[in-house]
Amino acid sequence: MLDLIRKIREVIARWGSEFTLQTRLMAAATLVVSLIMSGLTFWAVNTIQQDARMNDTRFGRDLGLLLAANVAPLIAENHLSEVARFSHRFYSSTSSVRYMLYADAEGKIFLGIPFSESEVENSLTIQRRIQLPENYAEHSDIPMVRQHRTPGGEVTDVFVPLTHDSKYLGVLAIGINPNPTVVASSNLTRDVTIAVFISIWVMVILGAVFNALNITQPIKELVMGVKNIAAGNFKQRVDLPFGGELGELIISFNEMAEKLESYEEQNIEELTAEKAKLETLVSTIADGAVLIDTDLTAILINPTARRIFGWEGSEVVGVNVLHILPRSVQVEITRPLYQIAAGDREAAEFRVTLTQPTDRTIRILLTTVLDQYRESVRGIAMTIQDITREVELNDAKSQFISNVSHELRTPLFNIKSFIETLHEYGEDLTEEERREFLDTANRETDRLTRLVNDVLDLSRLESCRIYHLEAVELVQPIEQTLRTYQLNAKDKGIELNQEIEPNLPAVVGHYDLLLQVLANLVGNALKFTKPGGRVAIRAYLLRNVGKLNGEEDQASEHLNNNSPEKNPVVRIEISDTGIGIDPEDQEAIFDRFFRVENRVHTLEGTGLGLSIVRNIIEKHHSSVHLISEVGVGTTFWFDLAVFQQKSTLVEELQVINTTSTDSDSSITATVL
Repeated sequence: MLDLIRKIREVIARWGSEFTLQTRLMAAATLVVSLIMSGLTFWAVNTIQQDARMNDTRFGRDLGLLLAANVAPLIAENHLSEVARFSHRFYSSTSSVRYMLYADAEGKIFLGIPFSESEVENSLTIQRRIQLPENYAEHSDIPMVRQHRTPGGEVTDVFVPLTHDSKYLGVLAIGINPNPTVVASSNLTRDVTIAVFISIWVMVILGAVFNALNITQPIKELVMGVKNIAAGNFKQRVDLPFGGELGELIISFNEMAEKLESYEEQNIEELTAEKAKLETLVSTIADGAVLIDTDLTAILINPTARRIFGWEGSEVVGVNVLHILPRSVQVEITRPLYQIAAGDREAAEFRVTLTQPTDRTIRILLTTVLDQYRESVRGIAMTIQDITREVELNDAKSQFISNVSHELRTPLFNIKSFIETLHEYGEDLTEEERREFLDTANRETDRLTRLVNDVLDLSRLESCRIYHLEAVELVQPIEQTLRTYQLNAKDKGIELNQEIEPNLPAVVGHYDLLLQVLANLVGNALKFTKPGGRVAIRAYLLRNVGKLNGEEDQASEHLNNNSPEKNPVVRIEISDTGIGIDPEDQEAIFDRFFRVENRVHTLEGTGLGLSIVRNIIEKHHSSVHLISEVGVGTTFWFDLAVFQQKSTLVEELQVINTTSTDSDSSITATVL
C-alpha cells in the first residue's frame, strides 16, 4: 500500500513538473474561484432547502391543527367510521399529505391512511404504535415536527395532539410531502452547480493539456535547445509547426543557431589555422618545447624535445611527464613543477647532464602559462635547450685562453730573462755571449710575433667579417708558395715540386686565404720531412662529385646548366714523405694548440696553423682531409668549386663575432 501511495505521489509530482509556474498559478486560481462559487451555490441551495423545510413545517402544523380540530370531537364520541371517511376525503383532496395516522393516548395506532382503512380485531393482529416522548402528554398543546428521509424523498412529520374538552385523546401524525416546485428548483440548482463545477475543471484540464501540448512542450524544446547551444552544440534546431509569436520565437531561435554555427565554423577554421601556425612554429624551433597542464600531463611536444629525451616513436602525449622524463631531470624539476602548478612559483631554470640517449648538457626553463585574464594557472611551458656545444665552446674558450696565456708567457719570460741578463751582466759577458743572448731574444720575439699573428688570423676567420670570393687561378698561389719555400727545402735537402693539370680552370676562392692555406700546409710538410724526402703540391679537375662538405655547393649554381658535367671541382693535395701522424692524433690535429711536435720532440710551434687551414677551407664551403701513415708520410687534400665563366660569382660569407672591426682582407702566410 505504501509503495502504491509513493508511486502515485511520484506520478503526480512528475506530472506536475511538466507544467510551468504560470500554469500552476492559473490552475490554483481556477480551483479557488470554482470552490468559492461552488460553496456559494451550495449555500444558496441549502438556504432554499431550509426555507422549504420551514414552509413545509408551517404548512404541516397548520394542516394538522385544522384536521385535529375537526376529528377530535368525532374521536371523543368514538365515531371512528366518520373519522375514517372524513380523513379519507381529506387525504384524497390534498396532494401534499403523504400519510395520516391516528393513535390513542397510549400511542396505539387505530387508524392509518393510506396504510389501512379498517382493521379486524383478532388475536393475530399486529399492534402498531407511535413512540412518543414520555412527557409528550404534559405538552399536548404544542405540535411536534420533524423531517426524515424515505426512498420517496424527504417527508415532514407533524404530530398534533388530539384533545377535547381539555382531555388528551391521543395523537394525529401527518406526513407532508415537500413542495415539488421547491424541490425541483433546488435539485436543478444543485445539478447546475455540479455541472458548472465539473465543466470548469474539464476546461482547466483541457487548458492544461493544451498548454502542455502547444505552449509548454515548445518552450521545453526551446529551453533544451538553449542548453545545448550553451554546451557548444550549435547544430541544435527546433522543428515544430507553430505560428504566431511562438512560431516567430522558434524561427528566431533557429536563425540564431545557424549564425552561431557559422561563427563557430569560422572560429574553428581560424583557430585551426592559428593552431597549425603555432604547432609549425613550435615544431621548427631549435629548442625543445613541452606544454604541460596543471595535472603535469604532456599535451604538446615538439620534435626537438622528442629527440633530446629519446621519445621518438613513442606515444607520450597525454602521459604524466614525471613518468617519462629521465631520472636526472625528474630529480631536479619534480618539486618546482608542483609548486608552479599550484601557483606558488612562476618560473625556474635548471642545468642537467643527460647520459641517455646520448651524453649532452641541457638547460630547462619552466614558465607559468596563465589564462587570458592572467589570474589562474592553465599550464606550464617547459623549454629545453641543448647547450652541449655551448658548454664545449666555453671549455674550449677557457682552454684556449689558458693555452694562449701559457704560450705568450713562455717567450716573454725568455726575452725578459735574456734582456735582464744583458742589462745586468753585459760588461762581464763576451761579445759571442752577448750575440747569442740577443739572437735568442730575437728568435723568441719572432716566435711571439708568429703566435700573435696566428691568434689574430684565427680571430679574423671566426669573426663577422665578409670575404668576397672570386675567380682564382691556382697556378699563381702554388708557384708563389713554391718560390717562398724553395730555398728552405734546398737547405734541408728536400725535393719540393708541383704537379698541376694543364688548362686547369679557375676556382671560386680568396687568393690571400688560399695562399695562407698552401703556406701552412707546405711549411708543416717541410718541418716534419727528413732530409732526402719529397714534398709535392698537386692540382687536378674532378667531375660529377655532386656536393662539397656534405652540403650543396653554393658556387655550383653558377655553372653552365647546358654542360653535361655537373658540379666539377678542383682537388688540391699537399703530400710529403715525412714522419706521418698517429691515428689517435688525426682526430685532434685541427684543434687549437695541438702540436704533433710535442709527441715527436721536434721544433716548437703555435699549434694554430691547421685550425686556421680548416677555418679557411670551411669559408670556401669545403673541408680539409688527411691520409697519413707513421713512417711513410702524410697527404692533406681539399676540393674547390670551379668558377663559372658566364657570370660573376660574388659570395659573402659571414660568421658571428661582434668584437671584430678589422677591415684588412689580407692574411699573412705563416710557417709553423
